[in-house]
Amino acid sequence: MGSQKKRPVVLTAADREVLGRVTTTGVHPASVIRRARVLLALDTSAGEIDSQDAIAARVGVSGETLRLVAKRFAESGGDVEATIQRKPRDLPPVPSPVTGEVEARLIALACSQPPAGRARWSLRLLEKHVALVEGIPDLDHSTIGRILKNEAASSSEEVLDHPTTSKPAVRGPDGRRAGRLCPTL
Repeated sequence: MGSQKKRPVVLTAADREVLGRVTTTGVHPASVIRRARVLLALDTSAGEIDSQDAIAARVGVSGETLRLVAKRFAESGGDVEATIQRKPRDLPPVPSPVTGEVEARLIALACSQPPAGRARWSLRLLEKHVALVEGIPDLDHSTIGRILKNEAASSSEEVLDHPTTSKPAVRGPDGRRAGRLCPTL
């Protein structure tokens, strides 16, 4: 509760106008509207403000949310847009294990001759062989299929046992298999 006194929120008339528009007009994410309402409630430029408990109850947030929004406002140097908008992400949380070299080696493996006793490469078979190859990280069969679809779309149907290569079945009017067909009449 004492952190509010350390970080007073002082808004200009232009800031209050922007926040008022965010809270009343247009389509904005709920988190943006909530932060804008918190900033308006914490504004000390008009005079004394209510206690944090009263503000939290009126705005419908916790005291911790009040503290965090005020802290973010102070850290952004009083920039209202930076306070209410979502923080931009610096980097993806985990870099992808699939690099250009991995894609090239995977495509080369998929275009190679399948193992003895197999007519084609399947995604699961590629998954097993990728685990054995040095220098290629273990990849799931769905990841392998996505890589082959994106990078070698023209040849992936030739390499993999694709469902569209099977012969179409005869279907009845209800969508089920027709079953035994009558001999030619």
